[in-house]
Amino acid sequence: MQVGIVGLPNVGKSSLFNALTKAGAQSSNYPFTTIDPNVGMVAVPDKRLDRLFEIFNPPKKTASLIKFVDIAGLVKGASKGEGLGNKFLANIREVDVIVHVIRMFEDENVTHVMNTVDPVRDAEIIETELMLSDLETAGKMIEKQESLCKTGSKEDKARLEVLKKIKQVLEDGKPASVLDLSNEEKTDLHFLTLKPILYVGNNAEKSNKEYADKLQAYAKSKNAEFVDICIKLEEEIADLDDDEKHLFLAELGSDYTGLEKIVLASKKLLGLATFFTAGEDTEVRSWIFEAGSLAPVAAGKIHTDIERGFIRAEIYNFEDIDKYESEKVIKEKGLMKSEGKDYIMKDGDICFFKFNV
Repeated sequence: MQVGIVGLPNVGKSSLFNALTKAGAQSSNYPFTTIDPNVGMVAVPDKRLDRLFEIFNPPKKTASLIKFVDIAGLVKGASKGEGLGNKFLANIREVDVIVHVIRMFEDENVTHVMNTVDPVRDAEIIETELMLSDLETAGKMIEKQESLCKTGSKEDKARLEVLKKIKQVLEDGKPASVLDLSNEEKTDLHFLTLKPILYVGNNAEKSNKEYADKLQAYAKSKNAEFVDICIKLEEEIADLDDDEKHLFLAELGSDYTGLEKIVLASKKLLGLATFFTAGEDTEVRSWIFEAGSLAPVAAGKIHTDIERGFIRAEIYNFEDIDKYESEKVIKEKGLMKSEGKDYIMKDGDICFFKFNV
C-alpha cells in the first residue's frame, strides 16, 4: 500500500514526509530539491491497539504500516516535460493514493513558483497536468487495444470501450474518476486521475480559514478528502515523546495529530479495515486488510501459509474485550465465535487463526 505525496515545489511536501516518517528527507527553499522519490514506512495510529496492549500487557506491540513516497514537485507543463516532468508522473503511477499538499501560508521568505498563494489554482494546476498525462496514455492504450480487437475477443472490445470513455471525459477537461467504473473495469488501468486523492492544506500556525474553506469545498466537489494542518507545527510535534505529545493533543482537544489524521484518511480512501491478533506471551498487533475480505484472505496478510491451510478462526470484537478486559469472560458469555471460510471480516475483529499446511 503506497501513498504518494505530490504538489508544486516549496509547498511543504518534503517537510510533511519528514514529519510523517522522521526520515530526514532533504528539504529547502529551492524548486526540485527532491529529485529521486524518498520512501518511508509510517505506523498506522489506532487507539484500539494501545488499549489491547494495556489489557494483555505482552512484551511487544506492533502497528500496521503504510508506505509514503515523497515525489518531486510538479510544475505547470510537467506533462510536456517542464521542470522534471514525466519522470515524476511515472512515479505517481505506482502509488495507490495521492496526497496533494497545497500551500495555504503566506511567507515572503519561501518562494512560490506561481508568485502568489492561491490554493484552488494550485490544485487545478496539478489536476490539469495529471489529466493531460492520462490523455496521452489513453491515446496510446486505445491504439494498442484496437490492434488486439482485430482478433474479435469480447473482453478486448469491452476494454476498448472503457478506454474510449476515459479518453472522452479527459478531452472534456474532467478527471477519469467522474466515470462510475466497476472494479473489474479498472483492473490494470493505472490512470493518475482514477486514483483517490487527499488534499492536505499546509496552513500557517494562525490558520487562514478563508483558504481552508475554499480548498475544502474544492476537495468536496472532487469527492476527495481534505485535512487542514500546519506542517511546520507537525514537524515539532513529531519530535515530542509520547507523554508530551498526549499533553499537547489534550490542549488542542484532539485525539490525533494532523499527521495521524492524514494516515487515517489515506486508509479510509483505500477502503481498508483493521483486525488484531493478541496474546499475553507474544504481542498485540494490528493488520490492515481490504474491507469485505473473507477470513482466509485476511489471514493471508499474516502469512500465505495461513490462507492456504485455513481451517477456522476464533473471533471476537474489540468492543467486547474493551468492556470485559478478559478473554475468559468473553468465552463464558459466548461472545467468541468459531468462523469458517465464508466469514466476512469486520473492522475491529480480534482473531486466532487455525490452519494446517
